[in-house]
Amino acid sequence: MKFGLQHPIFGFDYRNGDTSRIVDSLKNLITRAEDTGFDSFWVMDHFHQIPFIGRPEEPMLEGWTTISVLAGITTKIKLGTLVTGILYRHPSVLAKIAATLDVLSKGRLFMGIGASYFEEEARAYGIPFYPSTQERMQRLEEAIQIIRKMWTEEPYASFEGKYYQIQNAYCNPKPIHKPSPPILVGGSGERKTLKIVAKYADACNLFGSIETIKRKLDVLKEHCKNIGRDYNSILKTKLDLVVIDDSEEKARKRAQQFYIGIPEQQIKDREFAIYGTREDVSRQIELLEEAGIQYLMVHLEPSRELEELDTFTSGILKRSHN
Repeated sequence: MKFGLQHPIFGFDYRNGDTSRIVDSLKNLITRAEDTGFDSFWVMDHFHQIPFIGRPEEPMLEGWTTISVLAGITTKIKLGTLVTGILYRHPSVLAKIAATLDVLSKGRLFMGIGASYFEEEARAYGIPFYPSTQERMQRLEEAIQIIRKMWTEEPYASFEGKYYQIQNAYCNPKPIHKPSPPILVGGSGERKTLKIVAKYADACNLFGSIETIKRKLDVLKEHCKNIGRDYNSILKTKLDLVVIDDSEEKARKRAQQFYIGIPEQQIKDREFAIYGTREDVSRQIELLEEAGIQYLMVHLEPSRELEELDTFTSGILKRSHN
């Protein structure tokens, strides 16, 4: 199994103008992740902090700018947003932004994309939000096609969809990663999202307990069968908070404190968190791998992120590499 590190919180006292700490903190975090064997580093693509993680007024750096800066201080770790909501930027502009990052990072883009869900944030920024899930899914499907076309077609790309149209749109230079950077679709919807994954994505990011993951992967397999896609060509990933302590109870309480307002049962069922002793966490990761997950996105408690990174690296990641 490979591992990515996600960083969901950007806490610094911006009111006093002291932004230097966030630069140093991110540099220390990503270089340590790169040096210890993480395959990728991810940030959220939000303008407000999201519910369950924090308050909307908490600091939130713009995702694509952030990973562009991080590309300049690293050499091998992949970079991505987990995930970019397609409503925030026109697909053709997003394709150009992403291609630029891939070029400047020498082929290290891992493209995370989703249908968008955070209506409060969209309204706050004056971004049109479409309440219909079906329409957002159709927009996602068109957006992925536009991005692929702009990354691969010469000399320019055109697309005529229901929601998006482009005509003779250039994307030069093209991404370095060939045939194109991998596209990960975030979301677990069985009727729509996983069908889009089967049709267009290189990877998917799922949520839920072990049993939920097994069911969703069975659904994905069936979608692949129906369209003639090789199920094994899709990378299966999951995002989890990881908490390691000297007892399962201590670790569970820490996981519960991180997520604001998530029902305790969802923590107990390990839908969004892996927790316990090192042995407990190692076994849970093994069970995820047995269920079909090939790539684990890890995020850690922000108040002690570097310490927790060292604990995870020494206790889990090094074992998996051996």
